[in-house]
Amino acid sequence: MSPTGFSPTESRAVASLASLYLVRMLGLFMLLPVMSVYARDFPQASPFLIGLALGIYGLAQACLQLPLGMLSDRVGRKPVVIGGQLVFLAGTLVAAFAGSIWGIILGRALQGGGAVASTLMALLADATREQNRSKAMASVGASIGVSFALSLVLGPIVTGWAGLKGLFLAIALLAALGLVLAIWVVPYPVGADRRATAPSRKVLGQVIRDPQLLRLDAGVLVLHFILTASFMAVPRVLVDDLGIPRESHGAIYGWLLGGSFVAMIPLLVFAERRRKVRSVFLAVVGLIAAAMALLCAWTAAAAGYVLPGGWHPGAVAAFAGLAMFFLALNYLEATLPSLMSRATRPDNRGTASGLYSTCQFLGAFMGGAGGGYALQHGGLTAVFGICTALACGWLLLAFGMSGPEYLRSITLSLLPEAPSAEELSASLKALAGVREVLIVSGESLAYVQVDSQFDDTHLLGLPVRTV
Repeated sequence: MSPTGFSPTESRAVASLASLYLVRMLGLFMLLPVMSVYARDFPQASPFLIGLALGIYGLAQACLQLPLGMLSDRVGRKPVVIGGQLVFLAGTLVAAFAGSIWGIILGRALQGGGAVASTLMALLADATREQNRSKAMASVGASIGVSFALSLVLGPIVTGWAGLKGLFLAIALLAALGLVLAIWVVPYPVGADRRATAPSRKVLGQVIRDPQLLRLDAGVLVLHFILTASFMAVPRVLVDDLGIPRESHGAIYGWLLGGSFVAMIPLLVFAERRRKVRSVFLAVVGLIAAAMALLCAWTAAAAGYVLPGGWHPGAVAAFAGLAMFFLALNYLEATLPSLMSRATRPDNRGTASGLYSTCQFLGAFMGGAGGGYALQHGGLTAVFGICTALACGWLLLAFGMSGPEYLRSITLSLLPEAPSAEELSASLKALAGVREVLIVSGESLAYVQVDSQFDDTHLLGLPVRTV
């Protein structure tokens, strides 16, 4: 057993899938900081069509996640992952050799057609034991975070050296590497339980009627709208208003990301240790609204509009707005999935995650298309103005949310006279305050999550003892 608690097979699955996510998401994210300033060199390009090219990937993803997940239940995970990676590679090559913005839109739509995120997560679940699943998911999440940070730095560097075509060819190489990982490195779990991923009407109804989950779904949609729309405008602010060459944007993003990560850690620690998650969350949503408002004011002044009181924000204000934006973005990207997971039960977590992911991809599509349309017809100020309004609406909606419920974990050692795992699990779940039970027969241990209603005296009479 490895120091992480993973078996050798699990370690291979986690490492290979995290690596596949890293190369796949790195290729996608590298387009984010460069598309709006490089794609305008293409024939027939307009801000709206550039935004559509950036966002149409999300629309294809949102439409195909569930169907491809269901297909993987029928034909197996790896064939769907391999097929999706091939489609992604084909779309990347179409975009690389496109002669107009329409070719890039087609290529991006094909890229989104390789919608295998849900299948990859299902494969990860197939290949790991339940007690290791959270650690496995966290490892994949970390790889996505690393890819985002690297992409904002590398995207402008690669594009400055080789142009947008060269960037797409670099993404194609990453896609080919991902295909190699999918075929020869990612394991194929033997005997995996392939239960249908299609949500039942009852469970879907429960998720849709849950106001806490709906607030989080709306939040991730708004966040990814702001993220994608902002990157239609931010590179242009750096080039057109601040006079920073587009080849130098990687260094700017690197400093902003590094500073935001350092500032984010104390916020996360404070929120959890002081049980102030809701208060800090609301403050950070307010921060992203303030950042958008500051950038809106900057671009309005740069465009010649007279601000109240004759105020004219300088370049320092623009960088302050960007720093606030990156800090809020990193905190919310880390916190929203955690809040969603903590607001669900084991019997509806998969459906809730599917709806959450769909809203995330729809937000990216709407942000690209909507941000491009606003840029074309209203300029940079319109883009940041819409983002400000949406962030303020999100803040008002989020005020109705409740803080996460804090659960306590108990480890129990099974006594020799303990009954079967199924019987003991049923007995533990019947106790007041018990939320989740995991019994590891090979280790004679039970892991139990309980809420404030649970009293340790409830365990008296059961063939277990607290470790």
